Amino acid sequence: MYRLIQETPDDRWEVEALYDLCFAPGRTALSSYRLREGVPPVARLCLVARDADDILAGAIRFWPVRVGRAEALLLGPVAVHPTRQGEGLGALLMHEGLALATEERWPRVMLVGDEPYYRRFGFARLQGVEMPPPTNPARVLGIGDWAGVTGKVKRWRR
Repeated sequence: MYRLIQETPDDRWEVEALYDLCFAPGRTALSSYRLREGVPPVARLCLVARDADDILAGAIRFWPVRVGRAEALLLGPVAVHPTRQGEGLGALLMHEGLALATEERWPRVMLVGDEPYYRRFGFARLQGVEMPPPTNPARVLGIGDWAGVTGKVKRWRR
């Protein structure tokens, strides 16, 4: 049994350690991290999963970005501790995070990932949406209202 709760500032280093464990410290060299630098995540949508002993089992974050002139969310990272994988926790984090994004009226969400895996959540390859290089365009996926939205993905600026 897991408790899904909003990530707090006190969770930050524990979540970062989980991301390092799951993705290796070199993860911050990815182009998606350039879009996150200096931009706070959308706090209401960032969740942690804790077990009955309050041990961190998983986490998910969402970041605001611009695609052309449109607003979007960049989902990621989402991670589940290796000892908890295979229990459906990643899917639970995805479903809950996407439901919260809908409640908060974000019209579209994107991520960089494997389409065969993320298709089960409704994600499909985005055409005409350009992540900073060296991102493989086949891994740029989205869900929501992407009609007419094209262009480069840029760091959020209000």
